Amino acid sequence: MTSTPFDPTTLLPDDLLERFRERAVVHDRENTFPEADLAELKAAGYLAILVPAELGGAGLGLAEASVLQQRLAGAAPATALAVNMHLVWTGVAKVMADRGVDALRFVQEGAVQGEVFAFGISEAGNDLVLFGSDTDAAPQPDGGYAFTGTKIFTSLAPVWTRLGLHGLDTTSPDGPKLVYAFVERSDAVVTRDDWDTLGMRGTQSRTTELHGATAPADRVVRRIDPGPNPDPIVFGIFSVFELLLASVYTGIARRALDLAVAAAQTRVSKKTGAAYSQDPDIRWRIAGMALAYDALPPQIAALSRDVDERADHGARWFSLLAGVKHRAVTAAKAIVDDAVLVAGGSSYFTRSELSRLYRDVLAGMFHPSDPESAHSTVASAWLGPLEI
Repeated sequence: MTSTPFDPTTLLPDDLLERFRERAVVHDRENTFPEADLAELKAAGYLAILVPAELGGAGLGLAEASVLQQRLAGAAPATALAVNMHLVWTGVAKVMADRGVDALRFVQEGAVQGEVFAFGISEAGNDLVLFGSDTDAAPQPDGGYAFTGTKIFTSLAPVWTRLGLHGLDTTSPDGPKLVYAFVERSDAVVTRDDWDTLGMRGTQSRTTELHGATAPADRVVRRIDPGPNPDPIVFGIFSVFELLLASVYTGIARRALDLAVAAAQTRVSKKTGAAYSQDPDIRWRIAGMALAYDALPPQIAALSRDVDERADHGARWFSLLAGVKHRAVTAAKAIVDDAVLVAGGSSYFTRSELSRLYRDVLAGMFHPSDPESAHSTVASAWLGPLEI
């Protein structure tokens, strides 16, 4: 018996994406959050796509979520990147539950009820990322924690209802411990209005100040040793984050390729009178773009299925995940560069969609794993750790 092929247009139909694409222009220009996009995604059940059906979600796997995020990013990259951070936490909940750890059931139930989860891991200058934190996690008498520190690039800043974060507990007898927990909005959480960036403006990924923000004991989900750690929450965050990021930038690459093809078919050479699609140089450039793009979806799909099916890549996991994210981002950037050349001078105007994609795609270089980290991870996988 064969299963019905997954159809991403069921959740993201063409008319919905066209509305998102029209709004993306406005949010980029006005530096505002896509509230209407989020409302429509909520209404479609999109925030719970990775939640099991028995809990009220769509019951999709990471492989299907990746396809959806590619499709969404092709219409509204900033909307896709913003909702990505919510999907990371629901994806981590799924990865952990699939491996017998049900510590994030409240995330799954909250997503079904309309909660919006933000990702509070990044800190200025902290290249340890998941392996350390400059945020202080102070243990409380009731088993909870109070967090004090500053998180950067907090996507969904205007709308999140729960912030998943980490901090370092240095005072407990068994410390230091990295503490993963979730806090609510309160007077102890300050969101700076400081998101004025080159691209991905609609994500509104503002800086978040924590002034003793508390997570009750039942929202403290993990206490682990700092540094590289095989704990399921580390694997869950790393795998879902890298694969869904790769998906967003692959979606941008596909849209840029489509726009380049359309431009080549409509632009006409004054010299030859033929469409640019008949120009050998243009054909070569678009072929190169397509060769780069065609490699990305199968790679992401294969690794996403491996996460869903609990494949055992052992020590190779982190290099494989960092690698696919790095390749997706660098290929997408190169594809957008070439699309701008194919489209010509009109793409230099801010009214051009390619102009926006050109700026949006640059954000990919700043997400972990950045180029330096990805190369270090892969070098260690193949050559072993540095001996100094």
